[in-house]
Amino acid sequence: MWYVSTRGMAPRVDFEGALFSGYAPDGGLFMPEKLPQLNRETLRQWSALSYPSLVVELCALFIGPELIPRDDLNDLIHRAFRRFRHREVVRLSRLRDGLNVLELWHGATYAFKDLSLSCTAQFLQYFLQKRGKHVTVVVGTSGDTGSAAIESVRGAKNVSIIVLLPQGHCTKIQELQMTTVLAENVRVFGVEGNSDELDEPIKAVFADVAFVKKHNLMSLNSINWSRVLVQMAHHFFAYFQCMPSLDLHPLPAVEVVVPTGAAGNLAAGCIAQKMGLPIHLVAAVNCNDIIHRTVQRGDFSLSETVKPTLASAMDIQVPYNMERIFWLLSGSDSQMTRGLMEQFERTQSVSLPEELQSKLSAAVTSESVSDEAIMQTMARCWQENQSLLCPHTAVAVSYHYQQMLRQTPSPPRCCLAPASAAKFPEAVVAAGLSPETPMEILALEGKETRCTPMRKSDDWTVMLRDTIENMGRQWRATS
Repeated sequence: MWYVSTRGMAPRVDFEGALFSGYAPDGGLFMPEKLPQLNRETLRQWSALSYPSLVVELCALFIGPELIPRDDLNDLIHRAFRRFRHREVVRLSRLRDGLNVLELWHGATYAFKDLSLSCTAQFLQYFLQKRGKHVTVVVGTSGDTGSAAIESVRGAKNVSIIVLLPQGHCTKIQELQMTTVLAENVRVFGVEGNSDELDEPIKAVFADVAFVKKHNLMSLNSINWSRVLVQMAHHFFAYFQCMPSLDLHPLPAVEVVVPTGAAGNLAAGCIAQKMGLPIHLVAAVNCNDIIHRTVQRGDFSLSETVKPTLASAMDIQVPYNMERIFWLLSGSDSQMTRGLMEQFERTQSVSLPEELQSKLSAAVTSESVSDEAIMQTMARCWQENQSLLCPHTAVAVSYHYQQMLRQTPSPPRCCLAPASAAKFPEAVVAAGLSPETPMEILALEGKETRCTPMRKSDDWTVMLRDTIENMGRQWRATS
């Protein structure tokens, strides 16, 4: 399996190359050169699998046994999911009025990113140990990515990690999950800015190709192909849990509602669709609605500001995985994708070509949900099911309630639940409900913290480069 850049100007790489690269050298994102097509018989076999076994099957298709032999792959995936609290790793909650909620948050940090990052960290360490190498991971986070990335590599010998979080834009629990990790291979910065602003110094550092090579830099944001790959399993598992029967012709559809910010989960769903999984995708966003505007009318342009919402991890203006979706739906047209993305980088505004927009709106529908609707949805779901939703899950479930109100005929529907309500007590209280906080989250309050401020007056790029150099020296001194 080979991977090519969405912008078509970089050499193709294998899975290991894509894993360690983050952005392609031409600024694009890596995608599989060819997608395997799944027939009814394969889907029938996969429908009986557990979630971890499904991840193994998908990864086997996209990695190849010459890089990771099948037995090793099995071991890596099962080791990745060892710390999950639910024995099935993910859980489908069947609630009133046909509401299906796929809980993806039973990992160490109570967020769906634990699923893909725990696997990605295993792949990283597998290759690093084989090659006797070290990498420095740089992550910008809007909330959950940072803590899940830290948990996946804390204490790892061959990996150092630097996380930039937007000070005051994450919940207190999200911040504490990052700042209370005092492992030697972990550094956390609190940036005076939002999640789009903190991406700027990261982009600047990664643009220095010689520096990236010298320090073996990589990112674990959802630009990393490995994360998108593992997230494809959410869509297959949701389909198998909610489909009525695989004996019908044609195969019955399932609607998967994806609450999304950077569009990684959405890109994973589009790829699964292209492989032959009969799902309808719904992109559910908060009032930072660039994805919604793009789907509805081809308006891929920044708003004047990022609006803070209750679904804070989705307070994003630049959904970088849309580039993968544009490339995929345009029939792998890298010239067109490059033109669109370069124009967007120059002007922050692009109108999609008519043909691409019509393909996008055929593959994905969308909904933008206000804070008021989030609170109403959280309150209603509790009242009807005694089930607490996090505000991001409520964005997806709000769409379900809207469709019920409209009495629109639809296939079975599954809403993805990216995080536990326990991480968002402020939103739970705002919805007039009482938070339920697990002991391990309560214990964070009493722990020592370590976080270096990045103030507006500081040169963030210089601070980041200095930290990378220091951590590299530290690793060389101890290895």
